[in-house]
Amino acid sequence: MSNSVRTIRYLSLIAAALLLALAAASSAQDWIRTGTGLGVERVRLAAADFKTSNADPKNGELLKTFNDVLWNDLDNAGIFDLVSKSFYPLQEPSQPSDVNFTAWNSPPPNASMLAFGNLGVASGKVTVQGWLYDVKNQSSPQVLGKQYTDNATNDAVRVIAHRFADEIIFRLGGGIAGIAESKIYFVSERTGHKEIWMMDYDGANQQQLTHTGGISLSPRISPDSSRLAFSSVTKNGWEIMMYSFDLNRLVSFPRFGGMNLSPSWSPDGKIAFSSSRSGYPNIFVIDGSGGNSHRLTNDQGPDVSPTWNRKTGAQIAFVSGRTGLPQIYTMEADGTNVQRLTDQGYAVSPNWSPNGQFLTFSWMRKYGPGEPGSNDLYLMDIASKQWVQLTHDSGRNDFPCWSPDGRHIIFQSHRSGSDQIWTMLADGTNVKQLTFKGSNTQPNWSWK
Repeated sequence: MSNSVRTIRYLSLIAAALLLALAAASSAQDWIRTGTGLGVERVRLAAADFKTSNADPKNGELLKTFNDVLWNDLDNAGIFDLVSKSFYPLQEPSQPSDVNFTAWNSPPPNASMLAFGNLGVASGKVTVQGWLYDVKNQSSPQVLGKQYTDNATNDAVRVIAHRFADEIIFRLGGGIAGIAESKIYFVSERTGHKEIWMMDYDGANQQQLTHTGGISLSPRISPDSSRLAFSSVTKNGWEIMMYSFDLNRLVSFPRFGGMNLSPSWSPDGKIAFSSSRSGYPNIFVIDGSGGNSHRLTNDQGPDVSPTWNRKTGAQIAFVSGRTGLPQIYTMEADGTNVQRLTDQGYAVSPNWSPNGQFLTFSWMRKYGPGEPGSNDLYLMDIASKQWVQLTHDSGRNDFPCWSPDGRHIIFQSHRSGSDQIWTMLADGTNVKQLTFKGSNTQPNWSWK
């Protein structure tokens, strides 16, 4: 066989391998997007800047806040093809009678949907009117029409923009509620101590919740957002602590002895956590008030980091070192039917998707002396155990957590040189940094 023939065959094999790899990657992206709600048909949406409805001098500042927040919310949704504002007609509408359908539904905007409206301040109150029009349907274009009134402050206008964005997302996104009013809870060292903080889903309004002056970790918000469980060092060791949002303070919670870590709420308000009260760290479950404790695992593990199936509450995923290096396992909520999901390396921090179909977790697939492995985030389909890698060669990535709509994942990453909170779509795209000051870790997304 001539060298030229060998070369051709070799190149053909390489090409075939690349095509198979591309096909596999495309298939993985397909089932991720279908399973996470990102697979809905992307709507070409124009979001015109809202206009002022009167001449109040405070309109300008509030209008900028509203327009910026609304655009960012729609851009973050992951289900729209947002029309660039450079394509917009010179005359943008502020009310229905202003809409020029041909100018919006034809190139260059070529929009299918148009969001528009107005804002005005009077007597210390702001009123916002917003519409969503199907500009391809001139005979019956209105999809949505809303009016909001609140105090004339930037914070109030941010909330109004979030609510209008969520209305649009719900109607055009397959009936899945938007997340613009959801909250994120995390650990920050910016005060010199590891305390629990919270922020809006887009990183705005960061504020400190706890002031223990020590080390607090693993914040977990309850399904109704009324309480926050977390782990903290006390004079007796690591304990599960409870913060009440109704009272805006810590409330008493039972002490269990041993080291108690990584609480996790079930959909019906029970708490799973890791406790070494009996020697080795095992998984225990208590009710929301700390009573009716029972043990689920009995291995020398350690067994840590439980997370409930958020749809059914019938299963718990957790991390165990029972075979050596940490791996991801699942079990029924009563501790039976334990199954191992990961097959190698170092796997930690599982988090269950809202629809119960997927786990996301941090996995160093190649672990050991001389191995070039890195902590990356992965997504696994529970039924098939098929997995796909979401982050690639971007430093240490850990503690992923799903958004309420199942379309986004929050996580911590060292990719910027320090530990910070980042967000991305559930297919690994549209990555954005949310925190910048100090070290910020272990994010947890509210249930709604």
